[in-house]
Amino acid sequence: MISRTVEIVNETGLHTRPGNEFVSLAKTFESQISVENEAGNKVSGTSLLKLLSLGIKKGSKITVYADGTDEKDAVEKLSSLLANLKD
Repeated sequence: MISRTVEIVNETGLHTRPGNEFVSLAKTFESQISVENEAGNKVSGTSLLKLLSLGIKKGSKITVYADGTDEKDAVEKLSSLLANLKD
């Protein structure tokens, strides 16, 4: 399992549209994907509803975890997506 912490710089945080992009990308990997907020709440990265329940706003630091055969690629691509969110 590997992980990377990313700060959200998007003005509106992680809402439905970018959340859906994240979930769609997460589902392309074989690895199990999860996301944890600063409060320590960890959810599946392949569930939009659970991801939105974390309440990720601008300035939030979240950690992306991947566990599986393509974990390195998954964390790299998902972290990059989060770090470069645009509305």
